[in-house]
Formats: sequence, C-alpha cells, structure tokens
Amino acid sequence: MTVVSRAADAAVAVKDPAVVLRDVSMVYRVRASKGRGEKAAGKVVEVRALNPLSLVVSHGESVGIVGRNGSGKSTLTKLIAGSILPTSGEVRASSTPVLLGVNAALVPELSGRQNVVLGCLAMGLDEARINEKFDSIVNLAGLADSINLPMRTYSSGMSARLRFAIAAAVDPEILMIDEALNTGDAQFRDRTRRRMDELRRNAGCVFLISHSLGTIRQMTNRALWIDDGDLLMDGDPNEVTAAYKRFTWLLSKNRQKDAAAHRQSFLDRLQTVEIVDTSRRG
Repeated sequence: MTVVSRAADAAVAVKDPAVVLRDVSMVYRVRASKGRGEKAAGKVVEVRALNPLSLVVSHGESVGIVGRNGSGKSTLTKLIAGSILPTSGEVRASSTPVLLGVNAALVPELSGRQNVVLGCLAMGLDEARINEKFDSIVNLAGLADSINLPMRTYSSGMSARLRFAIAAAVDPEILMIDEALNTGDAQFRDRTRRRMDELRRNAGCVFLISHSLGTIRQMTNRALWIDDGDLLMDGDPNEVTAAYKRFTWLLSKNRQKDAAAHRQSFLDRLQTVEIVDTSRRG
C-alpha cells in the first residue's frame, strides 16, 4: 500500500504506512430512556463519538492519545483494531492490530501460568513458542512470585501488567494499549518502555491511551489530542500534552470561555489532510 498525504496543496509520500484512516467518523444510535412528560418512549437518538478525521501512522512510530473521558479516544482505538466499523470512511492496516485487553482475554479462576498459556494460544503461538516466551512474559509482568496463584487474587494492576506482557510477547506489528501502563511501579514502566522501543525498532507501531501525560511524553514519539470527537492536535508529545494540560487547567478554574477559545485555536490551525492510496490507480 502506497499512501500520499496532501495538506495545504502539498503532497508527501508516506513511507511504510502501518495504519491509514481516511475520513473516518463514528455515530452511535442509542435508544433514549423515557423522560418525564414524554409521550413516546424509546426514541432513538444519535451520539456522535468521532467526527471525520484522516490519519496516517507509519511503522516505527509510537502514538500517544490524550483527551477527556468521553472524548472519542477509545472509539478511535476500537476502529483501528477493527472491533467496530466506522459510520463513514475507511480504516486500513498492514496487519491485524492487537488491542490489549481484548485479544488477551484471561480467566480469573485459572492461575497466572495457565492464563499465559491460554492468552498465547489465543494469539496464535504454538507450544514451543509459548515455552520460549514464557520466562520473558513473567519477567516483564513482574509476577514471578504470583504466577502460580489464581488470577482472581491479582490486583487490577497485576492483571493489566500480565495482559500487556502477553500481548507484547507475540511481537505484534500493531499494538494498541488502553490505560494499562498507568499501573505498576517505576521498574515495570521502565521494562515496558524498553519493550515498546523493541517493537518500534522491529518495524512495529504502538498506540497508547493514557491519562498520565508523563507516560505519554516518556513512551511515545507522536501524540494526538482528541476532544468531543474532534482531532485537535497531532504532533510532538511535549507540545500536545502542554496544550492539553492548559485546556484542563482552564476547565478546572471554571474559565469555560477561555478553555473554549484555547480549544478552538487548535481546531482552526489543524491542517486538512487528503489521503490518496496510489495502489488503487489504474
């Protein structure tokens, strides 16, 4: 797949694209509960989760995604992972993305050891590869002392670390992580960062959703700010997180007009991008 990205009347060939979104949007249709005084119950309403956006992510990139709760971050990752289909537009990926917490579904009643085997089998590894990868999975998760205990005895952080370690063990070309790295100590974060660097060096790409702006700055080389379904920024993690932090600070001080103006300034300056797949040309 050869992709050309056009912005401001310029055309740039994107090398080795891993994920391409072209004019993608998502609208959920939900049945509203009956309100007081309503004559008709169960009215269907539309909830716009993601406004049309275009995006190209190349192999070797790690992309952080920031935004308030309900901004559209998880919807975006689900669209990229293929777990939901867009209302409009097109999503293309160079391989099947691995969405942490979905592909590595674990069973609480089984031990950590059994769940490692189960998760790896579900992700396509055979017995030989599982045996080869087992120690590295346990070491990355930091669960050597607990690996034989039932997973129901694990804390949420321990479970999240095990899911990440299993997902990262298969050397996924496209790995998507939703909040899992907010748990764990500094040693786990260091091990995780090294593993993400390995994935990128091996021509993989990583998407990371996190409310920890420090995690985004430390573990990614590109960041997206999404708010109320709009993509507001796409660029350097330090710049993106600084702008987002300013926005949330203004909101916390009840300076709604200033926050709205700050948000609008980034929406206005973001360039419109047209994505052309040259492999479709006759």
